[in-house]
Amino acid sequence: MHPVFLRIGQFELRYYGLMYVIAFVVGFFLIRAEARRRGLPLSGEDVLDLFLVVVPLGLVFARAYYVAFKWDWYREDPWEIFKLWHGGLAIHGGLLGGGLALWLFSRWKRVRPWALADTVAPALILGQALGRIGNLLNGDAYGVPTSLPWGIVFPPGSPAGEAFPGQPLHPTMLYEFLGNLILFGVLWRLRRRPAKDGFLACLYFMGYSVVRGLVSCVRGDSLWLGPIRAAHLASGVLFLAFGAWLLSGRLWQPDQPGECREAGQPRQGSR
Repeated sequence: MHPVFLRIGQFELRYYGLMYVIAFVVGFFLIRAEARRRGLPLSGEDVLDLFLVVVPLGLVFARAYYVAFKWDWYREDPWEIFKLWHGGLAIHGGLLGGGLALWLFSRWKRVRPWALADTVAPALILGQALGRIGNLLNGDAYGVPTSLPWGIVFPPGSPAGEAFPGQPLHPTMLYEFLGNLILFGVLWRLRRRPAKDGFLACLYFMGYSVVRGLVSCVRGDSLWLGPIRAAHLASGVLFLAFGAWLLSGRLWQPDQPGECREAGQPRQGSR
């Protein structure tokens, strides 16, 4: 298990970064194709603009969320905050920043925000799955010790190897990779179903909350809020909130003719 994919002199390309680059490229083509299918007025340049807004805000919020919970450690070496290859991106912070960026982008491009969220959801969960491969090769987002035959002993120098030297650990990165991949398959299959704006986004938040909630039970690097894992609290809130909206709005049903829509926005339903 080696975190560096390519080294040329002082330049290093790590698997952690490489997997995110792959996720961005794959996400670009999926979002562009899905936007066209849905009839959203987004060109390839618009999708690039979306990435330029969402990715920086998502990374900043993901890092800030993690650092806030680990401030007692980071204040001893503030420069460590900028070393993203050491791990330390909290997905719930990233969702907060990404959601804000998505809303700002929808106002900029005059696209219905929840229609845009439905378009992005499958690509997002696939990108998260690819990112977990980077976590595996980097040795972060690791699990607690286990006696199960598929436990992995991480090498010295990796975050997992430093936390639990010489001990086989739950490969939580692979657990979440598989869970995210299954959720991607569900969203991709249901994306053609006629439904109200927000249907796929709700399924994404609810499905990922279940995946992350289960995996967090055996995470060895969880963030804590008192006696509660922060991931469990955040996942529970998201599941209940979006589940209530899905049920109360009957989002699995298509819009009715003549239903009120955002001012100035034509209907851009599924085709």
